[in-house]
Amino acid sequence: MYKIGMVSITGRPNAGKSTLLNAIMKTHLAIVSDKVGTTRNNIIGIYNDDDSQILFFDTPGLNKSFDRLGAKMNRNIREGIASSEVILFLVDAKKGFTDNDKKIVDTFKDLNKKVFLIINKIDGLPREKILNKITEYQKYYDFNEIIPLSAQRGDNVDEVIKTIKKYLTESEEKMYSEKDVTFNSLEFQVAELVREEILNLTYQEIPHEITCHTEEIVKRKNGYDNGYDIYVIVAVSRDNIKGIIIGQKGQMLKKIGSYARKKIEELLHTKVYLELKVKTFKDWKNSDIKLKDLGF
Repeated sequence: MYKIGMVSITGRPNAGKSTLLNAIMKTHLAIVSDKVGTTRNNIIGIYNDDDSQILFFDTPGLNKSFDRLGAKMNRNIREGIASSEVILFLVDAKKGFTDNDKKIVDTFKDLNKKVFLIINKIDGLPREKILNKITEYQKYYDFNEIIPLSAQRGDNVDEVIKTIKKYLTESEEKMYSEKDVTFNSLEFQVAELVREEILNLTYQEIPHEITCHTEEIVKRKNGYDNGYDIYVIVAVSRDNIKGIIIGQKGQMLKKIGSYARKKIEELLHTKVYLELKVKTFKDWKNSDIKLKDLGF
């Protein structure tokens, strides 16, 4: 018998949700950046071990929506939570339990879900301070479990898996092949790796102004190193952002492409030719048509 179920990872932006998913999956599945607005879609990880199969949804950070993209992100969050048996609610131990955190847990009260409080980023905090935080946070919600951890270092991540299993149903067989690690398409994963490098290499305002969309992935048929030719559009909302991405004499775009190509080659285990084109899609975050064209 196997423990089977769906788990959503939610919380404020930058609480460490994507880092936790990557630690659970032991692979680079979700892009990570210290900039708000990094995750925009529900990233799905399929965790397998000898006695379980768990689908993890890494949801975008809960935030106010000021455009159609934000509204779509919040809709994705609600859908991910609604389909889950367990909710992992992350808070940043260094920032404490904020007013926004309190508002988020209020939304759980009518869901009839098992809710774990995950106190992340405990690196360097003394044991007594962690215990004090657990005592303090218990008054905000009747959490089924409270688990302190460091997703960055992988500390106590195994305890999360072990505890989740106690709340899942049993099945005679797994739902999906053990070879599958995600439902997200290759095109989506490639675009996210390019976007990750843009976030890491550019300024704070960039995350909200750009997105990436894979136009085409072509497997070479001439036998040349059995690689792929990949074409990705970097969509920006304003021409001045386009200049930042391209950089002086194209150096920034070249750097982004070089870093992203290496990560894509690690993903595909083969050589890759990566071509990036930067295009301006004015006000793309408020256009349903443009959002659809860009893969949302």
